[in-house]
Amino acid sequence: MSTGAITIVTGGAGALGSAIVRQQARRGERVVVLDRTEAKERVHALEKELAPRVLGLVTDVALDSDWHATLEHVKAKFGDPTGAVLTAGGWTGGTPIHAAKDDSAWQSMMLGNTETVYRALRALLPGMVNRGHGSIVVVGARQVLRPELGKGAAEYTAAKAAVGALTQAVAAEVLSAGVRVNAVLPSIIDTPSNREGMPDADPRLWVAPDSLGDVIAFLLSDAARDISGALIPVYGKV
Repeated sequence: MSTGAITIVTGGAGALGSAIVRQQARRGERVVVLDRTEAKERVHALEKELAPRVLGLVTDVALDSDWHATLEHVKAKFGDPTGAVLTAGGWTGGTPIHAAKDDSAWQSMMLGNTETVYRALRALLPGMVNRGHGSIVVVGARQVLRPELGKGAAEYTAAKAAVGALTQAVAAEVLSAGVRVNAVLPSIIDTPSNREGMPDADPRLWVAPDSLGDVIAFLLSDAARDISGALIPVYGKV
């Protein structure tokens, strides 16, 4: 049975994003998967797997023009979005700033992690404010509260810290309009790429995508109606 919720998931074809899409669809929601051209096949595979509850769109969530076309498509297919999960992002690290040869890591992390969240908020919030209802969950990182853990990945840490500050400031701006904005701050998420990159680590200590998805689903729901501007640690056992 449909809950009436319409949730947009940026980075929706990724390891975390796809887990959230499946969870929300199982809960009876209609879900919109947004991801880049490189993920086109996975976007459409999710749409096919979870039809008719899921709409898959290839778009660049760092571009205002793409957001305009996307929201028009979503409205025509499902209606106005009631919620969003902003998982789009990435990680680059391994080199301290004093040893960096150029600013490519800085530009990549700011574009992939900060700009995508900023553009999503700019696109989604006006409609939610006008309708007087909505919930957005941003995926940050533990380094927002523990920046010293970003040793060797200062660019990523700074980008996620900006996302955390943006979440709290924007939440205060839209609170009286009935719109909520929160962030989850996972440590290491148990994804195939993280297992490959850290083969000697114990992934049982990490955060499972479904576990993080449960926290996100709560924040999207009316059960969390009195929570906004929160930066919620989701650290697993590390």
